[in-house]
Amino acid sequence: MFESLQRSFDAAHSWLFEEAVQPVMFAVGAAGWLEEAYPATEWFLLGIVQVALLYAVLRPLEARFPAEPWTDRRGTGVDIVYTLLHRLGAFSLLVFLLLRPLAEAATAWLRAHELTPMNLDALWPGVTDVPIVTFAIYLVVLDLLDYWLHRAQHRLRWWWALHALHHSQRKMSFWTDDRNHLLDSLIIDAIKAAVALAIGVEPAQFVGLLVAARIVQSLHHANLPWTYGLLGYALVSPVFHRVHHAIGIGHEGRHRGCNFAVLLPLWDVLFGTADYRSTVEPTGVRDQLPPPQGSRRDYGEGFWRQQWLGLRRMVDPAA
Repeated sequence: MFESLQRSFDAAHSWLFEEAVQPVMFAVGAAGWLEEAYPATEWFLLGIVQVALLYAVLRPLEARFPAEPWTDRRGTGVDIVYTLLHRLGAFSLLVFLLLRPLAEAATAWLRAHELTPMNLDALWPGVTDVPIVTFAIYLVVLDLLDYWLHRAQHRLRWWWALHALHHSQRKMSFWTDDRNHLLDSLIIDAIKAAVALAIGVEPAQFVGLLVAARIVQSLHHANLPWTYGLLGYALVSPVFHRVHHAIGIGHEGRHRGCNFAVLLPLWDVLFGTADYRSTVEPTGVRDQLPPPQGSRRDYGEGFWRQQWLGLRRMVDPAA
């Protein structure tokens, strides 16, 4: 069955590229980018499949088992815009492909000076170069990188000015994962792409790693009261991550927050930032609250205002 689905997807990918993308690129004089456009087309189709599956599975679950019942869904619509931009717009893949020539030049320089570039899948021939093992190694390494990048987003004032947009959602749902300032996303994706290239990740592997990570992230942003029981010590659960988004805990608590892990809570346990409370806490940022608890700060309701406010606060924290 899997092979049949793969063949169908490959056929749709080839058809879309040959019948739509390729003619347009020739028409606008961008034929030199055809090699990059082919994986980008695959990413676009994978994005469509992701969004459709997430909606079909998680939307009914949120309706049936809500962690926090809502009387309406107002304020969640803009998160759909972010999801479509990030899942279909190929931000991560674009950054990866743009950085690849630099990585190839750096590799050539290292070889010219008789230095061997790092390649994790070559560490243990016959074991680490087995595709599933290689995928798992890269996933764990990039997840550890995600953990420390996430802590930096909360620690550095200018970066928090951007990342606060993600935390400002008072009605968390599976759409919330991609609710990020575009500059924030570009910084994260550029760093991850650079590290991925440095450790030997190929473009096809990078796409697979991103898809796997983002599907799990959509699940643990979902409005669900699940802790996963014992499995919650091996994989981030919706409640575990909801604590990270909780007012007064997720940013304002110890270590300027807790539960920073993206996939594996192991990192929070190892570095002392894990909080396994199982209560369903309200989400948001404390300064959104009315006085005296907060300052009723505006994070914007529409996409463009949210983007503008993030940039403005990077320069002027009081804005």
